[in-house]
Amino acid sequence: MIHRGKDDEAKKHLTLVHALTRIDMGSIVFFVGILLAVAALEHAHILEMLAKWLDANVGRQDAIVIMLGLLSAVVDNVPLVAASMGMYSLTQYPADSFLWEFVAYCAGTGGSILIIGSAAGVAAMGLEKIEFSGT
Repeated sequence: MIHRGKDDEAKKHLTLVHALTRIDMGSIVFFVGILLAVAALEHAHILEMLAKWLDANVGRQDAIVIMLGLLSAVVDNVPLVAASMGMYSLTQYPADSFLWEFVAYCAGTGGSILIIGSAAGVAAMGLEKIEFSGT
């Protein structure tokens, strides 16, 4: 509605088709692969066993969440939060519990420690042709 007075040539760069041509397919495949890996770990109950192991060996929920936040500097924060959702059930920790707020905070800030820890960082690496080795 904002651009309805413009001719078709001026609106061409605003179309969905033009936006789809600018998508970095490597980044999309990267994130889909990571989310599929998380789903496979959840289906095999490995995430549940990891949560039990962390509870038994670390014990403190806040320390576990801080460790997840630090891990999100290396592993992207979106699949890390998805993995933590597979680790802890929503029946035990409802959606409005402090655990999920703290996970979101720690994973979000931890993902900004390194460029590879956030979706924006990986997208920037794809656009600027930055490799994981830094060369």
